[in-house]
Amino acid sequence: MKRTLPLLASAVLLAAALELLGVHALRGLENRLLDSFVLAQAAKLPPDPDIVLVAIDEKSLAKMEIEEDAGRWPWSRAVYAQLVEGLAAQRPRAIVFDIVFAERDALRRQDDAAFAEAVAKHRNTYFPLLELPVPKESDRIPIASLAAHLGLAQPAKADPQARAALIPPLIFPPQEWRAGLIEFIGDSDGVGRRYLLRKVIGGWQIPSLPARVAADLGYALPASDDMVLAWRGGPGTFPRVSFSDVYQDFNRLKRTRRTDEFTGKIVIVGADATALHDLRVTPITSLHPGPEILGTAIENLKNRRHMERASPWWRTAIAALLIVLLFAGFRAELDARWLGGALALASTGLLFASYTAAGRLVLLPVLTPLVAAWSFYAAAALADYLRERNARRQAIAQFSRFVNPHVVKQLLERGGLEGAGQTREVSVLFSDIRGFTTLSEEKAPAEVVALLNSYFSRQVDVVFRHGGSLDKFIGDCIMALWGAPLDDAEHARRAVACALDMADTLQAFKRELGAADASFDVGIGIHSGPAVVGLIGSDRRREYTAIGDTVNLASRIEGLTKDAKRRILVSRETMLACREAFDFVPAGSYKVKGRAQEVELFEPRRKT
Repeated sequence: MKRTLPLLASAVLLAAALELLGVHALRGLENRLLDSFVLAQAAKLPPDPDIVLVAIDEKSLAKMEIEEDAGRWPWSRAVYAQLVEGLAAQRPRAIVFDIVFAERDALRRQDDAAFAEAVAKHRNTYFPLLELPVPKESDRIPIASLAAHLGLAQPAKADPQARAALIPPLIFPPQEWRAGLIEFIGDSDGVGRRYLLRKVIGGWQIPSLPARVAADLGYALPASDDMVLAWRGGPGTFPRVSFSDVYQDFNRLKRTRRTDEFTGKIVIVGADATALHDLRVTPITSLHPGPEILGTAIENLKNRRHMERASPWWRTAIAALLIVLLFAGFRAELDARWLGGALALASTGLLFASYTAAGRLVLLPVLTPLVAAWSFYAAAALADYLRERNARRQAIAQFSRFVNPHVVKQLLERGGLEGAGQTREVSVLFSDIRGFTTLSEEKAPAEVVALLNSYFSRQVDVVFRHGGSLDKFIGDCIMALWGAPLDDAEHARRAVACALDMADTLQAFKRELGAADASFDVGIGIHSGPAVVGLIGSDRRREYTAIGDTVNLASRIEGLTKDAKRRILVSRETMLACREAFDFVPAGSYKVKGRAQEVELFEPRRKT
């Protein structure tokens, strides 16, 4: 893990850097997340009441068709002339058309003239300026020839020969071309979030329609060439009136609408009927009318509010910080679940910070740092899991040689061995082969090893079958214990039952050996009492074992089996702990090294 972790961290940081610097595979998801925050924050704000849309909606298309001077769409320019006169009478701050008037009406020239006359009288009227994608430069118009009519100042670095395919509102005289570009900029995911402020062509700065209106009304313009729109209100909440309602009221002798309805307002005249196809995809809705977008851009300039993008270095810093903290946590071997919970809290905090920032007109992308952090966490947690699983498998493989596999499983479920050392009530069994020296002298070394391996394999199976743990082999002696590493209230009974089965197994083994090895025998001693158990040894090698007087006495009892001419002997403590399960025959009291009093011993037998 110490080698893997730095590699994982480096790989994730490299991937995050590539994403931030140029790959942008997560940009679409990042934008959608920010859009959701922008939409939620916008819904809290009421639209600016000083900007009103006169909407050419489905209702207007239907009603205006029966008007004598309107008819089917597209309407006569006389309709717009009457609208301008009616609006201007209420003294609005500006009348902004989101309708292109680039072509003259060859059949109704008088209507064009009426519209031009109304526009000339009211110089707070504004119109779109089109830029066409004309590939040949020779087919474009010299910008210098249009500059005076479009109100363009010639910067010092402007190219006097620069050309552009600009289409002004040609139905008006050039002196009435109060126009600007209408360019809502869509991002790579097809969602529009930015509006053009100015387009620089050959050094000429051509304003957008919102910028032209804002400049004439005295609003300050940002230094950038475009701005990310800050929305207000949810879908359909933009202040609006139906074109047909306003037009019909202007033509009544006795008007029913307020005469100051548009006083001091910025009026946007445009189409939001679905059939007219002036709809765009925005963070607010997938069918956002173009005039509302134009109105939002003007509102942003009017109120000096638009979205700002946080520095990309913030994303880099957040990603690096999260990965460094996770790296430190995994390096310190903290619980992966705890680290996952901490990362979840941090993720929630960052998402909330991004949501709050959107309300303060700052776009704070956090998805890329979070993806980087969660990717590193998942990879590191998986590596940690695989390392731990491998270690567990090795532990099972090694520990199962000495402990019942069922006990190993329980230990692993409990998280391993507890503590460095504990005092437990245990029963300790020693089983020693008698006559082993003579046996080893009579047989070849390979035969002796094969015989011992065969015998020990059978007896270890007996120990495991009775839930015991194989402590160790001491030469030709087996040491086993019950009551550790797991607590066992029946440790004495299990130890004695194991000893009786070991005696039966010995008899079966001797029958296989034949008469030549009839002297092969064992002595088994058991004692029950407190012992210190745990991993004991040096830093390089430790073994799980038991130490203390209980262990020493069990070994002494095994040594007394030869003098007492008994195969199995247990102490009085063991006998008392399981006397209901077996019959015990007194075998006398014996002096034991290290004890002042004699030790009373018993031979266990199965109940008949």
